[in-house]
Amino acid sequence: MVKPTLLVLAAGMGSRYGSLKQMDGVGPNNEAIIDYSIYDAIRAGFGKVVFVIRHSFEKEFREVFNAERFGHRIEVEFVFQELEYLPEGCSVPEGRQKPWGTNHALMMAANVIREPFAVINADDFYGAEAYKTIGDYLSQLDGVKNKYCMVAYDLNKTLSENGTVSRGICGVDENGDLTAMVERTQIERMPDGRVLYHDGGADEELEETVPVSMNLFGFTPDYFGYSTEYFKEWFRENSTTPKAEFFLPLMVNKLIKEGTASLRVLRSSAQWFGVTYKEDKPALVASIEKMIEEGKYPRNLWK
Repeated sequence: MVKPTLLVLAAGMGSRYGSLKQMDGVGPNNEAIIDYSIYDAIRAGFGKVVFVIRHSFEKEFREVFNAERFGHRIEVEFVFQELEYLPEGCSVPEGRQKPWGTNHALMMAANVIREPFAVINADDFYGAEAYKTIGDYLSQLDGVKNKYCMVAYDLNKTLSENGTVSRGICGVDENGDLTAMVERTQIERMPDGRVLYHDGGADEELEETVPVSMNLFGFTPDYFGYSTEYFKEWFRENSTTPKAEFFLPLMVNKLIKEGTASLRVLRSSAQWFGVTYKEDKPALVASIEKMIEEGKYPRNLWK
């Protein structure tokens, strides 16, 4: 069995949160969400972590998140997402400032990943069960192509009490494979208990346990080649739109729709935590403290 790699998308600055939230302490010894992600990945059998960061905070990031911090229990590498890091034939349009999106960030790791890998957002807390589930699946894919996976969560375990959220609603066939992801925005729990989304001004109710994507995907290395080729096509059509982004679900949906690849939807009953808003942080801190008291994590992760 192969040891999978964990790819951490950490180049975003978290505009709504107002700081470099990847560095923000949530544990009792100032551990960041990333620390818990790496700890869970090590326990789940991952052999390497690759961070996608930006040169503007490289020094600060490397000083904190390095192999020594993690007790040399996992190999650590860094790659960089910048506007100008584009496939041959593409160039940054005048005035473009917004990053190219999550799947572009993933593409930056093409030269350092040769094994099945999982992708996570740096500022999301996925839970130990999720890493074990996806790690076990990926470890069986050595040499396999076009068979991907994701961990999906129940919608009601991904909501914020402090504002609306956007989620990728997943369609799943009888084999447990993804049929499509549809992005729904402005999702919130209403005072009467219903979960609604307000796309286009029309309210529509969503099932509490409908599976949603939280960008916890698993791929084999062939995914990089597909991404580079489709990015060129996408770039020709979208490069002059200042806020257009090349998202992971966009790439996944294309490969699923055309039948190039299949993607197994692995379900997690875990509570997902994120810090979409500053007000979300106290609930995460309290939840981590509860898990420490229950023996799920040591009080000092890396001691």
